[in-house]
Amino acid sequence: MTKDPRSLIRIARNTGHEHGGEPLDLGQRVRDLRKDKSWTLEQAAKQAGLARSTLSKIENGQMSPTYDALKKLAVGLEISVPQLFTQPQQEKVNGRMAFTRSGEGHSHATATYEHELLAETLTRKKMLPYRARVRARSMDEFDGWVRHDGEEFLYVLTGVIRLYTEFYEPVDMKRGDSAYYDSTMGHNVVSISEEDANILWVTSLG
Repeated sequence: MTKDPRSLIRIARNTGHEHGGEPLDLGQRVRDLRKDKSWTLEQAAKQAGLARSTLSKIENGQMSPTYDALKKLAVGLEISVPQLFTQPQQEKVNGRMAFTRSGEGHSHATATYEHELLAETLTRKKMLPYRARVRARSMDEFDGWVRHDGEEFLYVLTGVIRLYTEFYEPVDMKRGDSAYYDSTMGHNVVSISEEDANILWVTSLG
């Protein structure tokens, strides 16, 4: 969805709070995930391609990992980066609702997109809805394909976009057009209209 990892992390953090905005302890989360697999520090560090000392510092809150380290951790633990920031949920939740007025979602700008998060106050979501202003005009503006776990729905609100995917020919889409695809498949979106296009994106978090 975006080549800027900081935006991805912000989005993940905004979906993972269970107790009224209480922040997640990343170090404890990593330790719990490692112990769930019955791995020692050495085993987990080797699996993730990190130094044992680096992993130890992350678990003990002595180091803020870079995005590259987060990606290695996620791959090593066989999860997605957003799952590192999401509390494990077991119980079923019913009767919830979130309302976002137009223009009141929190914005997260990147070089290629400007995201406006929707339903941000709702915790333990199974989907991540957001509006995106597409600034990119060329595939050259992306650092390769974007891919992540889950499925994704895209709906064009204004303008014209070109949806590039790893296994299909590019598709030009105008207002009212939509696409649903596996987001593990590489994908990028550019605006081919004179103005920046605006789209609605819904990404699964399960």
